[in-house]
Amino acid sequence: MTVESAAATDTVPVAAIVPALRTAFDRGVTRPLRWRIEQLNALKRMLEERSSEIEDALFHDLGKNPAEAQLTEVGIVLSEIAHTLTHLRGWLRPRRVAVPLAIAPASASTMLEPLGVVLVIAPWNYPVQLLLAPLIGALAAGNAVLLKPSELAPATSALLAALVREYLDPRAVAVVEGGVEETTELLAERFDHIFYTGNGTVGRIVMTAAAKHLTPVTLELGGKSPVYVDDTVDLAAAARRIAWGKFMNAGQTCVAPDYLLATPAVAERLVPHLLEAIGELYEGDPRSSSSYGRIVNDRQFSRLTGLLAGETVLAGGRSDERTRYLAPTVLGDVARDAPVMRQEIFGPILPIVHVDGLDDAIAFIRSGDKPLALYAFTNSKTAARRILTETSSGAVGFGVPAAHLSVPGLPFGGVGESGMGHYHGRRSVETFSHEKAVLHKRLVPDTLRLVYPPFTERKDGFIRGLLRRLS
Repeated sequence: MTVESAAATDTVPVAAIVPALRTAFDRGVTRPLRWRIEQLNALKRMLEERSSEIEDALFHDLGKNPAEAQLTEVGIVLSEIAHTLTHLRGWLRPRRVAVPLAIAPASASTMLEPLGVVLVIAPWNYPVQLLLAPLIGALAAGNAVLLKPSELAPATSALLAALVREYLDPRAVAVVEGGVEETTELLAERFDHIFYTGNGTVGRIVMTAAAKHLTPVTLELGGKSPVYVDDTVDLAAAARRIAWGKFMNAGQTCVAPDYLLATPAVAERLVPHLLEAIGELYEGDPRSSSSYGRIVNDRQFSRLTGLLAGETVLAGGRSDERTRYLAPTVLGDVARDAPVMRQEIFGPILPIVHVDGLDDAIAFIRSGDKPLALYAFTNSKTAARRILTETSSGAVGFGVPAAHLSVPGLPFGGVGESGMGHYHGRRSVETFSHEKAVLHKRLVPDTLRLVYPPFTERKDGFIRGLLRRLS
């Protein structure tokens, strides 16, 4: 069986695909800069030429409006490709570093080298962006790549599998579709890096499997990302931003605001603006609005509707099991230990939790796991500084939720329970590379003779004096 057929045929077992990709890498297929650029341009053509098919698949799986698909999926990937193509040559240049006097004259530098064969496992909520954005970094770094799209977005998975095989080099880029069984088979193989986006439960499974081969991992997880609002801001403007960030993709966004912290007085004034913002965004009725999505499957729908039990619904709450519609929902004065506060919501439900003020809000945030993102709407420089310095999160957004992931120059990733490692822009290339240390020292003059044994009294004095000057 050829490398090409092994990497491109649906019926080929997983155990044969990985060695085929490794053969391609070992033969140097992926190393030339020209090949990397060709693959990135081919990925760009794929997104541009097959854009309407991608939009249709996303609508089928998640009810995404074509404009939202472009904004949050295709557009972000295209922006990442453009940024990478612009800067890749510079990123790959060796970086000079200073050499200590003890070994001078010499030169030292670092260089990025590809890791080998990497695995990218994507989730269902942004099945295009979160499969292809890591792929950009893996290809730009010069790796062979095995992609595993989510089976929970079946139309998008099937389409991307076909398009990747059509547009990208089948010797070095392969796709495996399927569910738990196929993913388990993949994790039994040896990779040089595993990049997983999803939940912490599966993240632990990925990390355990990777440990058997000492494979490094990047885990892009989630968690409960809070949004804090105080009385120093325009509450109507803040409500529009919060509603937009929370309810895009029907709330199924890892960096969406999970819950809102505000004093009772601020919450009372904010809620009418949230209701008004929901009406503006979704044309008065989200159920009939083409701009509002649907819950991905029956299991998630049942979980989400179950979280509403016993809560005070200030807006929304309506649902339709047949179409998996759940209205944008705002819950009032939610208890801190309520079921909806004990898990990542990952849906269109926004609980409002009352706090006494900034001190209480910071204490509550710090009492839980470190979030993937933290958002604050405040014009107080003191409050902003305290939020930055007294909390820990993957990212902080002032005045806008979710938008930071669209900035290629910012690292995207979590901390603690919300993940490990990061990507986007240069960080993607670094994630899928090994930074190799390189030292050059001529044999002549051999200055190291000054520190070679045997250690005479004169050499001892020289060494001690040298070390004092360097300290």
